[in-house]
Amino acid sequence: MKTPVDTVTTTFDSPLGLIRLAASAQGLWGVWFEEHDDSPDASHWAPDPKHALLQQASHQLGDYFAGHRHQFDLPLDLSTGTPFQQSVWRALLDIPFGQTSSYGTVSSAIGKPTAVRAVGGAIGRNPLSIVVPCHRVIGANGALTGYSGGMQRKVALLQLEGRL
Repeated sequence: MKTPVDTVTTTFDSPLGLIRLAASAQGLWGVWFEEHDDSPDASHWAPDPKHALLQQASHQLGDYFAGHRHQFDLPLDLSTGTPFQQSVWRALLDIPFGQTSSYGTVSSAIGKPTAVRAVGGAIGRNPLSIVVPCHRVIGANGALTGYSGGMQRKVALLQLEGRL
């Protein structure tokens, strides 16, 4: 994952643990839980809790966890991913609140029905947890599958959305 040069960061204290937020001049590009698989080293990013976009993201996450928000309205910077990953992440944005989808359905949605494993890899590298709702993707048989933020968080997010 390539980190935007102009990254600013802050943290948000969620009911599921501390979340690191990262933004560039183009938009929000990172939302990671503590101990998130694949989260980048944030030690060289400029902390800026008063950054307008980071404040807006924190506010919207607060509304989401309180059950008052079903989708996010934030500018996103998906440039840290490959073109394929970006197409997968954009497809995740089409999964409605309270619904789930399968890896195969996401593969078909991006026009690559046989790329199920590659789609799974791209979903696992989604840098925008919750905002780009990778937690809504489950196995074709309805089984819960991995989540980079931890399986207990995936369960909690789906419960929050009334899916479990």
